[in-house]
Amino acid sequence: MFNGKNILITGGTGSFGKQYTKTLLKHYKPNKIVIFSRDELKQYEMAQVYNHSCMRYFLGDVRDETRLKEATNGIDYIIHAAALKQVPAAEYNPMECIKTNIYGAQNLISAALSNGVEKVIALSTDKAANPINLYGATKLASDKLFVAANNMAGSRKTRFSVVRYGNVIGSRGSVVPFFQKLLLENVKELPITDIEMTRFMITLEQGVDFVLKNFTRMLGGETFVPKIPSMKITDVALALAPNLPHKIIGIRPGEKIHEVMCPKDDSHITYEFSDYYVIAPTIQFNFITDFSKNALGECGGLVTRGFEYNSGTNTQWLSKEEFLGLIK
Repeated sequence: MFNGKNILITGGTGSFGKQYTKTLLKHYKPNKIVIFSRDELKQYEMAQVYNHSCMRYFLGDVRDETRLKEATNGIDYIIHAAALKQVPAAEYNPMECIKTNIYGAQNLISAALSNGVEKVIALSTDKAANPINLYGATKLASDKLFVAANNMAGSRKTRFSVVRYGNVIGSRGSVVPFFQKLLLENVKELPITDIEMTRFMITLEQGVDFVLKNFTRMLGGETFVPKIPSMKITDVALALAPNLPHKIIGIRPGEKIHEVMCPKDDSHITYEFSDYYVIAPTIQFNFITDFSKNALGECGGLVTRGFEYNSGTNTQWLSKEEFLGLIK
């Protein structure tokens, strides 16, 4: 479905944007891929690797609605990956996080509607479910904006959906490169915030493939959640350095022991499909009321009342051996 299409990726110089671009160029023949981000050095470095004739690099900030309207002109599909993502940084710089993650989301919605973009998928995070930190709260607000935008579209063709998943193994800012950096520095122990802490784990390739599939599945307004394994952070440390002791340093500002992707309070609108969940919107749309069947005709069923998809009670777990195989 991406052949001959014009695709824009906000925050496109990040780990996700690079992998998504790589996948598009390998498996499809897009007419144009627009990388939208605010860092000229990262764009320059990315352009040295991804220099296909269809590539375009737009300097701009999602806080700038005018620039977004210029960038989205003639675009068919948008992947919204731009965000301020660091939990501690958001706690100490709340308004900056709000400007990018919330105001930026609304600017993109306005630009997409103005230019008649066909489909938009916004990347979310497990921290947006029952948020306790500012980053998660801004992403929940962003998710709500994208869902509600389907009603704002009116008779226009634009449809918006959300993809939510957990910790991306090896991405910048995640625990794996942090531990690996410490090991290169020959530390005597690895810092662990809490001995019980768990996280959902997904590879970058799996995340990109999930988003790609959801462009064909989406109806508009739903939140897609992949079924992925969990892992204890202590097991991550043991896999990387089996003989190194751990030092418990305490939970960081805004950090959870376990993450949630499908909250218990949304169980009455959560559908289980073969390898993913769909959280239907809480508001009514005039174009679709049944989210138990997606655009491909795949069918799902409502989960039991009180169901919660929690990294601590997950039925699927990643072993240390499987984890090492993934990071290699």
